[in-house]
Amino acid sequence: MAYQALYRVYRPQTFHDLAGQQHIAQTLQNALTKQQFSHAYLFTGPRGTGKTSAAKIFAKAINCEHAPAAEPCNECAACRGITSGSIADVIEIDAASNNGVDEIRDIRDKVKYAPSEVRYKVYIIDEVHMLSTGAFNALLKTLEEPPEHAVFILATTEPQKIPLTIISRCQQFDFRRIPSSEIFERLRFVVQDQKIDAEDEALQLIAKASEGGMRDALSVLDQTAAYSEATVTVQDVLDVTGMVADQMVRELIESLEDSNAAAAIGKIGELLEQGKDPLRLMEQMIFYYRDLLLYKTSPQLEDLLSRPRVDDDFSKQAKAISPERLFQVINQLNGALLDMKRTNHPRILLEMAVVRLCEHSETTNGATDSAGASSFEKRLGALEQQVHQLSVAPQAESRQEPQQEAKHARAPRRNSGLRIPTAHINRVLEDATKEDLIELRSVWAKVMAKIRSENVAAHAWMLESQPVASSAEGFVQAFKYDFHCQMVMENKSNILGLVQSIVQDVTQKQKIMYPIPEGTWKTMKKDFIERSKSNPDNSDSGKKEEEDPIIAEAKKLVGPDLLDIKD
Repeated sequence: MAYQALYRVYRPQTFHDLAGQQHIAQTLQNALTKQQFSHAYLFTGPRGTGKTSAAKIFAKAINCEHAPAAEPCNECAACRGITSGSIADVIEIDAASNNGVDEIRDIRDKVKYAPSEVRYKVYIIDEVHMLSTGAFNALLKTLEEPPEHAVFILATTEPQKIPLTIISRCQQFDFRRIPSSEIFERLRFVVQDQKIDAEDEALQLIAKASEGGMRDALSVLDQTAAYSEATVTVQDVLDVTGMVADQMVRELIESLEDSNAAAAIGKIGELLEQGKDPLRLMEQMIFYYRDLLLYKTSPQLEDLLSRPRVDDDFSKQAKAISPERLFQVINQLNGALLDMKRTNHPRILLEMAVVRLCEHSETTNGATDSAGASSFEKRLGALEQQVHQLSVAPQAESRQEPQQEAKHARAPRRNSGLRIPTAHINRVLEDATKEDLIELRSVWAKVMAKIRSENVAAHAWMLESQPVASSAEGFVQAFKYDFHCQMVMENKSNILGLVQSIVQDVTQKQKIMYPIPEGTWKTMKKDFIERSKSNPDNSDSGKKEEEDPIIAEAKKLVGPDLLDIKD
């Protein structure tokens, strides 16, 4: 007899054999024993999780000579015929190659005829999402009201591509990824049954690499058994799958954390010369850092790691790297991976990402080793910045009357976690002019462009904000989101100093920026206007504000009665 692939030999023949899908098997078995099964089913889930196998088992169970039963007997003529594919009443269709309207119309025309060999006609349509729109429309009526002797089972890996009109006519079952522990047990049974010598670590590596698909795992085992000389080893699995040995990845990560860019680039070059794919290498680096993060936060969840086992070296490495560093690296590597998928030269982006990580790791590790000193330096830097602002800013408090100071103290503080510089903002409002604000807003796009070129993070915090008042010495910046305002006020990455420096370069004027949340600004502005109206002597109302030339021109054109002026 010709050789058969392992995934065909060990294809599940009963619901009991379906690994990792107990919830689906139990539901279908109950429906079979009660004779309450539906006329249409939709099986969805990742590849290799048992969708088509479950469909054939179901077809055997409803046509078994011993039905109603929870399992097919696999011994009667109907069961054996469906297993071998010799019974014409069980039709398996690949929608990827039969996706036209004519094929579905042919099904619609023939479904009305009674089965010739078994009780039920069963149509198993695999990869049903590949059907055309016209084919789906042709299937609708038949799927809604099929003959009593017909059952439709649709299988797909992409249910989001199926029209809702089809889904609503089916009972849907979602197949889960099979846990690696169950795949490992199945692989161990297969190697024992086939009398294949294999290391447990090699089988665990295959189970992890299959990403929840039993068919993929059996295919890799089949290929590795043919490749190996005698015993299937970890190295055999690495060679066949193109995966990088765990030890080599560990050495690469050690070079990154030691800020040794030369060693890291050399290790990458060595791996790529061995035929390793840059994208696969990047994925393994991401999963390695992910394993470090999971093990550091939850050592008891070792089963969730992508590696076969945790040794002492891995444990020491997890303890040595801070969680903040792990978060940072995973984000950077993931961004680089997305860029690598869109380029013809992924190796260059891989090497760039590694060099960038080496540049940042020294700073990160230094901060981890001296957390107390770093925290003190941050607080000292923030204090120096506050002192600098106080020395440059006008001393508004000394010129305030006690009664007016009390009014200012009642300015809104909806953001209890933020310290709004109320006195300074009121001083800016007193001296603010429309010309200063127009001038600043006219160059604000240029200011933001320069911020982005020098500090992407600062640009992100400043993106949802705008100048709302400006005087000769300062300006008020209103932020749409309180969190962004808080980050700027805490002077993360010296954002205040950077923005003020760029504003000075662009406008040739030295101004201090006062951040404020948008909601708080609206309330402060309203209070300031009310104070100005009630106490005109304290404002600069002695000098009548000049009318905007654009508004004056508009009044000449259409008249003041037709204008609706909004600030």
